[in-house]
Amino acid sequence: MTTVLQPNSQKFVDTPSIHRLTRRALRYLQAGFSIHLRGPAGTGKTTLAIHLANLLERPIVLIFGDDEYKSSDLVGNQRGYNRKKVVDNFIHTVVKVEDEFRQSWVDARLTTACREGLTLIYDEFNRSRPEVNNVLLPVLEEKLLVLPTSSQQPEYIRAHPQFRIIFTSNPEEYCGVHEAQDALMDRLITIDLPEPDELTQQEIVVQKSGLSRSEASTIVTLVKRFRERTTTPEKSSGLRACLIIATVCQPNDIPVDPTNPDFRDICADVLISRAKVSHTQGRSVLEELFQTAIAVGSR
Repeated sequence: MTTVLQPNSQKFVDTPSIHRLTRRALRYLQAGFSIHLRGPAGTGKTTLAIHLANLLERPIVLIFGDDEYKSSDLVGNQRGYNRKKVVDNFIHTVVKVEDEFRQSWVDARLTTACREGLTLIYDEFNRSRPEVNNVLLPVLEEKLLVLPTSSQQPEYIRAHPQFRIIFTSNPEEYCGVHEAQDALMDRLITIDLPEPDELTQQEIVVQKSGLSRSEASTIVTLVKRFRERTTTPEKSSGLRACLIIATVCQPNDIPVDPTNPDFRDICADVLISRAKVSHTQGRSVLEELFQTAIAVGSR
């Protein structure tokens, strides 16, 4: 059975930069195209995909890319069978037995979405092998989904007019992903998602954690400065680290204050493990940033 999610009015942070991005993507979807949201981990691709699907006001189906997938995991397969057995003993000396086996076809999520006009979110699609995703090519171009010939179904189904796919992916240098075939990418409109700007990150931290804007600003600035000196910022996002620090501090009444030892410990636990430098160097950078923040705050 395919699990279908109903659109909901979940809280979504809609800053000016996010609003422009959403408007662009929605314009393509409403024109009949499927889109591809591409960006580093933590930039909010999946959250934006679900938000866009909500705006389309159609039920949602989720698929998560997997290297073990086969085409049947997207389309469907013969699963189980029906058995019919008839025993005819009308004449007591003669027994007639009829035994019939018939396999049952079960739609997978792509087929269900095509039939019913649902919005399919294919999260991190490039974790699936390229040949598995070949089944999507006629769906995106000719609006036809080709079914296996042994499926006891029509050879193909025509996609519902309201059927859309929203793809997300991480860059190809991430572990466990495959290079997407050109034929598939040519059928999509790709939107690159950069690191959210500081205003957007602050608003997200405020709404998700309940901290004040000044506290959110302190966390976002600290994380940004640390990442600039210890990582390659364009290959990842610091938003997730900001949210972890904020959501630990708020319910535990830990002040967002560089002089507070508990706050300093949380920042060290969350940030140093994410750094691309040694633990000692990461600790040194973080201590320097704490001292700078204290000096600025004392002015």
